[in-house]
Amino acid sequence: MADAPEESIDIEALENEGDVAADYIEGLLDIADFDGDIDMDVEGDRAVVSVVGATLDELIGNEGEVLEALQELTRLAVHRSTGNRSRLMLDIGGWREGRRTELRKVGSEAAAEVKKGGEAKALEPMTPFERKVVHDAVAEAGLTSESEGEEPYRYVVVLPAD
Repeated sequence: MADAPEESIDIEALENEGDVAADYIEGLLDIADFDGDIDMDVEGDRAVVSVVGATLDELIGNEGEVLEALQELTRLAVHRSTGNRSRLMLDIGGWREGRRTELRKVGSEAAAEVKKGGEAKALEPMTPFERKVVHDAVAEAGLTSESEGEEPYRYVVVLPAD
């Protein structure tokens, strides 16, 4: 029954979220006079909207902070339109994918260090997206991890095996 959760995912609703988000982002790009093409997809249980084909560093910001803000604004626009809370992910210029690769490495290296030393290791504060990627990498390495602290200073702690 591992497929049961997949069956409950409403692909049509997620595609609608993506369409609303794409229209919202396209409007923002027009207002700001930025070029870029918008791709929409559904990955797992969330819509993913990507702005591609242009250098849009201003929309990413330092360590993705502008991207995070734009994602929240886009989620609010989707919520206003659909009445449903959105878990939509926004990516600009492939920044999130690049960050995901970096974070997988951070999680794997932290797990290796904890396996070797036998002591828990706390990592730097991260966004929810970043923590999820690290938790997944730690789990793939055969260890467990947990999030501690309060936003925006919430961080991952990699735990040694029992």
